[in-house]
Amino acid sequence: MLHVIAARMEEPSARGLAGAVGRAVGEGILQPGARLPPIRTVATELGLSPTTVSVAWGMLARSGTIQTDGRRGTTIAIRHAGPARYRSALPGVPLELDLSTGTPDPALLPDLTPALRRVEHTPGTSSYLDDPVLPALGKILRDDWPFAAESFAVVDGAMDALQLATAALLHFGDRVAVEQPCFPPLLDLLDSAGVVAVPVGLDDDGPLPAELADAVSAGVRAVFLQPRAQNPTGASLTAERVARLAGVLRDSDAIVVEDDSAGAVAATPVLSLGELLPDRTVHIRSYSKSHGPDLRLAAIGGPAELVDTLVDRRFLGQGWTSRLLQSVLVDLLTHRPSVRAVEAARRTYANRRTRIVDELARAGVTVRGKDGLNIWLPVNDEPAALLRLAASGIGVTAGRPFWVRPDAGVGHLRVTVGLVTAEHERVAAELAAAALTGPRSAPR
Repeated sequence: MLHVIAARMEEPSARGLAGAVGRAVGEGILQPGARLPPIRTVATELGLSPTTVSVAWGMLARSGTIQTDGRRGTTIAIRHAGPARYRSALPGVPLELDLSTGTPDPALLPDLTPALRRVEHTPGTSSYLDDPVLPALGKILRDDWPFAAESFAVVDGAMDALQLATAALLHFGDRVAVEQPCFPPLLDLLDSAGVVAVPVGLDDDGPLPAELADAVSAGVRAVFLQPRAQNPTGASLTAERVARLAGVLRDSDAIVVEDDSAGAVAATPVLSLGELLPDRTVHIRSYSKSHGPDLRLAAIGGPAELVDTLVDRRFLGQGWTSRLLQSVLVDLLTHRPSVRAVEAARRTYANRRTRIVDELARAGVTVRGKDGLNIWLPVNDEPAALLRLAASGIGVTAGRPFWVRPDAGVGHLRVTVGLVTAEHERVAAELAAAALTGPRSAPR
């Protein structure tokens, strides 16, 4: 193995060694899972110092090329090809009523056409050096943020923000606390970056303080959470829970990354750990569900040290988000008919959720959570429930991809009840029948 690396090493330095290993991996000569010799052996055979080898290994670990696992040693990392959990959560075939998507009802989004006409004469960005946040949007964000953020950025949606936070603030092998159950694309993202997800259980008020304390004791570098309308459970933070979670984190150095994915269509007010931990809370607000997925816009606000790090990292790629799209968002956030449309959507989603949850309760099925477009439906047998609903023409999402450890949970389905526009009683009856199908799964 070392002769393969030596043949590709262009200079006797940490960068030269890292490049040689990377090229050998890229050429398929070093296969995923292959174990690398100990650092001292590599140093002796290649005529390098142990420090030089250690630095090279650090470069490779940060890039995801290698991974170190204690006594098992250092191996070539097994790269994850893509969003495996996310793909497994998608329905296999189209059905009459698709409640699997987690997406907003197009009929409840504000009309973009008038907004586009109103801003069509607005001058666009004339320089790559312009402020990446439109000043008018920056003012709106500052006035409406849940805590006094020092710096803001606008990015291409919440997943863009989460990817930036993962790439800029975390390293290969870091541990992070995540909610259990958790949004599958976030778990896929962390897997692809070589970051270890530590599950923290939820109740209706958000992450459980005792389980977060256990995660902090395990040395987590960051905490990822959704402050309201959590996907999939609908949990939303309370002021008391914010205080308790902040108390758990106060003596640690863990960064808090909040994903307010429901944004303005959430029925519960937004609360943030940034109120108590403003120096290390990054808050993300998405405008996809409230104003339209096609805008691909989300805002990031938090301490300048962290947000500016994300902005700098972004300049390695797309750099900034279209100021034209930002102008459209400013229009939608300030044009009174558009504001009223979002307010109406918020009430409609809350009503749809309440009607389904109440009907399920009458059928003997209790659903937890408070808010959002989705419910987390407990079922006796997940495959049987999915099959029964599919036979009735209803598509929902399997619960297994939402678990950090797929064998850790009992049966659930995520149902996007925000898309139920009619026949609430019939849909709820089908959901209840599916939930009660088959023998109850034993907790594992």
